[in-house]
Amino acid sequence: MILKQFSRQVILIAGLAICGLTAYAQGDASKGEAIFKAKCTACHKLDQRVIGPALGPALETETDDKWLTKWIQNNQALIAAKDPKALKVYNEYNQASMTVFGDLSDGDVANVIAYIRTEYKKTKEAAPAAGAAVVQETGPSNIVVFGLIGVIIIAFIVILVLNKVISTLEKLVANRPALAPEEVAVAEEGPSKGVLLAKMLVKNKKFVFFVCICGTIFFASWGWVTLWNTNVHTGYQPVQPIKFPHDLHAGVMKIDCQYCHSGAYKSKNATIPSLNICMNCHKTIDRLSTSKTPSSEIAKIYDALGYDPATSKYDSTKMHPIQWVRVHNLPDLAYFNHSQHVKVQGLKCQTCHGPVETMKEVYQYSPVTMKWCIQCHKRTEINIKGNAYYEKMEQVHELIRKGGKVTEAMMGGIECGKCHY
Repeated sequence: MILKQFSRQVILIAGLAICGLTAYAQGDASKGEAIFKAKCTACHKLDQRVIGPALGPALETETDDKWLTKWIQNNQALIAAKDPKALKVYNEYNQASMTVFGDLSDGDVANVIAYIRTEYKKTKEAAPAAGAAVVQETGPSNIVVFGLIGVIIIAFIVILVLNKVISTLEKLVANRPALAPEEVAVAEEGPSKGVLLAKMLVKNKKFVFFVCICGTIFFASWGWVTLWNTNVHTGYQPVQPIKFPHDLHAGVMKIDCQYCHSGAYKSKNATIPSLNICMNCHKTIDRLSTSKTPSSEIAKIYDALGYDPATSKYDSTKMHPIQWVRVHNLPDLAYFNHSQHVKVQGLKCQTCHGPVETMKEVYQYSPVTMKWCIQCHKRTEINIKGNAYYEKMEQVHELIRKGGKVTEAMMGGIECGKCHY
């Protein structure tokens, strides 16, 4: 009986222990990866702070998985309940609210936590290996050393051979018999063949006329081409302070040109986008998807704004403007209005600026000369259907035919843009 009672107690304790272990079982990292990429990557990365903290280091210091589960599922409830940990995180991140994931079960959250810890551990283990590989690459290889030795030996042999040749030539010159005075006089008398040929060509009137005609045609053509291309900068591609890849943004990402150049459809100028437009995306994106290190070009945007990606805060004392270099520059005597071409006529940006979506860095694609503009105006058909301006013009022409009164106001003479542009 004593043995039977003891065995029952052992079985009961073992069962309770198994239940406890089951309740705190490790999650499935492979299942957690899918949930993490679907719900977490917009605000978090494993090894870097974005909108929220870097989750790898955060989960190293925070080991209370039960609290983490409550925080992920409903962080607002913990904040409302004045939970000390929740309030600390809430205040540290400028009281920015985290999304509530009430649809995730305890098992889903465990899977996500397991994935974060597993992947971050792999990242930490890979970092020393990468550093060791860099250290091993230092120092010249044996091939380079032996190559330098070979070059030195070859140079030494060449020097010896040249010294031998020089000494031989010096002996030949020393042993050469001196010329007689008569021979020297004869050698100095007659002009060379080149001089005789030059004198003969100068006396040939046909040859001189041919040279003058060719020279005139050459210099006239050169002067015409030079003057015609004065202030024409086709292909001009200045070095910009930030290498903005249009082929990535307008090409691969298919971002509309007017998302950044918003003035193109409503004003004379297309406008250079302010840096806060860039930060709409680059507040969370600081590198290419294929790169493990932050982009140096995006870092220039942060520097100009005084933005610290580690704290997501701005320092107004460090702000300074980006000194962009103008690519397309019309003379002051020419007036060009982007909205007339983009909004009214409906032209695409590529009509003038070329295939911007394929350019690594923007350059002047078109010559932007008066001839080029006139040719475009000659071949471009105007769409007058539903256009109030051209409908008024038809009414004005009808009044002119009938001998009616036509005023400047009817011709658009009181439009603001007539005088103020």
